[in-house]
Formats: sequence, C-alpha cells, structure tokens
Amino acid sequence: MATPYRILALHAHPDDVEFQCAGTLALLSEAGHSITIATMTPGDCGSAVHDAEAISAIRREEARAAAQRIGADYVCLEFRDLAIFNDDESRRRVTEAIRGARPDLILTAPPIDYIADHEMTSLLVRDACFAAPCPNYVTRQWEPAPPLPRIPHLYFVDSLEGSDRDGKRMAVDFHVDVTRVFAIKREMLACHASQRDWLLKQHGIDEYLQTQQRWGSVRGSEIGVEQAEAFRQYRGHPYPHDNLLLSLLGQDGRGGSVS
Repeated sequence: MATPYRILALHAHPDDVEFQCAGTLALLSEAGHSITIATMTPGDCGSAVHDAEAISAIRREEARAAAQRIGADYVCLEFRDLAIFNDDESRRRVTEAIRGARPDLILTAPPIDYIADHEMTSLLVRDACFAAPCPNYVTRQWEPAPPLPRIPHLYFVDSLEGSDRDGKRMAVDFHVDVTRVFAIKREMLACHASQRDWLLKQHGIDEYLQTQQRWGSVRGSEIGVEQAEAFRQYRGHPYPHDNLLLSLLGQDGRGGSVS
C-alpha cells in the first residue's frame, strides 16, 4: 500500500465518535491508516452517581479502550461538558491539537445538532483547520507543534438521527457502507459501559446499542446495504474539494465500490 494517511476524528464527548463514524474509522484502520480519536471533553457531566472527576476518569478509560479496538490513539482536549465556546483561547487549543495529530483528514461534529457542545466543536474544528497551517497563528503552548503543511480534508458526521434542532432531516453528501465492520463498531460503543449502564437503569432496555444499530440501518437502507454512516464534506474556500475519504475507502458513496 502507499504511504498511510493520518486520520483524526474529533468530536465533543466520549461515545460520539462510536455512534457516528466508528465503522468508517474501522475500515480506514483495516486499510493501514493511522487513526486518532479525540474528544473535546472527558464527559464530566455524564453521570448521576459519580462526581465530575470520577466520571471523567472512567470515561477517558472507556474511550481509550474503544479506540484500542481498532488500534487507534485516544486524546482528550480537556474542555468541560456544556462549556465549549467559540473564543480565541479555545480555537488556539483546538489548533494545537490538530497540529499535534498532523492529520490529512478530519472527521468532526455537524454544524447543526441537538446540543451546543456539538455545534461549537464543529465550528472550532472548522476554523482551526484553516488556522493550523498559518505560521503566525501561535497557540501559546510550551512546546508547540509546527504548523501543518496544508489545510486538511474536513468532513462532518451525522447529527443525531440525521435531524436539525427542529427535527427536519439534514442533507448529506454521501454514505459509507460499514456493514462488514458493524460488529467492531458495536464493540467500540459497548466499551462505554458507564453510559450504557446509565441508560439501562433509565429505560430498562439496552437502548444505547439499539439506537446505534437502528440509525445505521436507516442510513444503510438509503443505499441498499445493512449498515451505513453518512457524511458531509466541507468545501469552503480554500479547503480541499476532492473526496479523499471515499478514495481511501474505495467506495463510491452510494453503496458501491471503486476499483
């Protein structure tokens, strides 16, 4: 194979990536590419039992275990739940994380979703991609990573159930068939036991994994496969316009393969 590409999946909370793009990451890892999964926060508000410090420690380890299922690294940027804002300090912190990961391609949260943490993550990552190659945009770190050589390819994952805040369906650009690796995607989400147990207590059923499978089936039905994930590519000036993600996967975005 040619030189492996570096892939960064940066979403708001532990388990967001596992819901929305873990199948695609599994395929990329299988193809020999280098994967980093990053979260803005450690999920410090994700418990009614543990305090913020305790649940953060638990969820970092769950996220790390999930990443290890596909040989990926895990990084937390150490923002806090419900406290991600689009400001100068935050943008510089995200820019430093991107420079450190050196990605060719980034998967991140959608611009419109049910919670502000997701929307702010999307905005910060979008603008940090633009800033990452700029030498004069300093991140004020003790040992800053060097600027990137170019703006990475940028993709937005699905919003929750593909809808905006009013429940209206969001348009997507293409789908990725993840049927063959869905079992791995499910294993990755199951690593987040603290969240799965919480919902089991709340609902009395394993809604956590069922929701993942149900929405993947919906996206899969749109292209005639069992399980799929949907994406939008950000093509604003001067971001890359060619679809590197589909090229690396050897898929056409409609359920077929490209030789």
